[in-house]
Amino acid sequence: MVFIIAISITLAYLLLIGVLIYGFEKVPRFKLDNTPPKTAFSLIVPFRNEENNLPQLLKSIKDLDYPTDLYEIILVDDHSEDQSVRVIKTFIENGLKHVTILKNTVKSSSPKKAAIAKAIKNAQYDWVITTDADCRVPKLWLKSFDNIIQKTHLRLIAAPVNYYDIASFLDRFQTLDLLSLMGTTIGGFGIKEPFLANGANLAYQKTLFSELSGFDGSTEIASGDDVFLLQKAVKYNSDDVCYLKSIDATVETKPQRNWDQLVSQRLRWAAKATNYKSFFAIITGLVVFLMNFLIIILIPVVSFGVMNLNDFIYILLIKMGIDFLLIFKTSRFLNQESVLPSFLVSSIFYPFFTLYIISISFFRSYTWKGRTFKK
Repeated sequence: MVFIIAISITLAYLLLIGVLIYGFEKVPRFKLDNTPPKTAFSLIVPFRNEENNLPQLLKSIKDLDYPTDLYEIILVDDHSEDQSVRVIKTFIENGLKHVTILKNTVKSSSPKKAAIAKAIKNAQYDWVITTDADCRVPKLWLKSFDNIIQKTHLRLIAAPVNYYDIASFLDRFQTLDLLSLMGTTIGGFGIKEPFLANGANLAYQKTLFSELSGFDGSTEIASGDDVFLLQKAVKYNSDDVCYLKSIDATVETKPQRNWDQLVSQRLRWAAKATNYKSFFAIITGLVVFLMNFLIIILIPVVSFGVMNLNDFIYILLIKMGIDFLLIFKTSRFLNQESVLPSFLVSSIFYPFFTLYIISISFFRSYTWKGRTFKK
């Protein structure tokens, strides 16, 4: 019976990841051409105590290869207690154009959503594009979005996020995990079941945001300004959304620098995951959890002789093999092959890490931007 359950979960996992790999390949790489830009964007960046990160973001925006009269920058101060605003004003004094600084005065369980909603109300243009204060954007970022907008009738576009400044094993572990997440995200779009997106690189029409009643329905959840809006858009009209699979549109950020920050980040992710409305998202989460839990539970099962060691090794190799294929394909797309040597150790550690996060998420709050949130 144990063997049958183990094989059933393994086959379900193999099928799921296999389908996502198929979906990943179905999404074509977007090729940028020389179409003259004409889409106007409102760039929205909520920030809280980001004086150390804002300079790299603002510099990357200043270096954009896009007409400055076709975008504005709206930065929303979410009760910062440092010199973030001073940093922004210095950039304005040094030539950064079309910048608006707003203050987030709304008290909310989800201050980031409140900040974005306020920015959208003040946005001049119909296309808004969000990113985070601890990111940097590529030179051809807006040109890539403009290019695909001109060629399609899309209303919401998700795009990649990547890590840079990778040094330690913890950095490589997070990068491998992000590669898996990006591969899953793209794969979901490829099989017409999109359920993940990243608010650090997400564009949508202001009119669509209004038609979807914004973030209504998820304001009690601290994060999720990305996935919940995507899932509402898909339900509204799945033909409105797509994935911009382009390295030229890939936003970069740094991994969490210590264990406590990583745990807090993953607890935040877990908090929104339990509120997914997408059936495919729920099934995916369940199968992934069961597979990782199976790997852990089979260790004592094999130790007590209830299951053959060779069968356990086969199951482990199947999981690692299909995981590696997805990560390998994503690493080639995002130019992150250098972290692949850490895959073996990371894949052994990952099930224990996942179970730990899920276990403590039931009774532990998390800290985000200096605030404490309950699940």
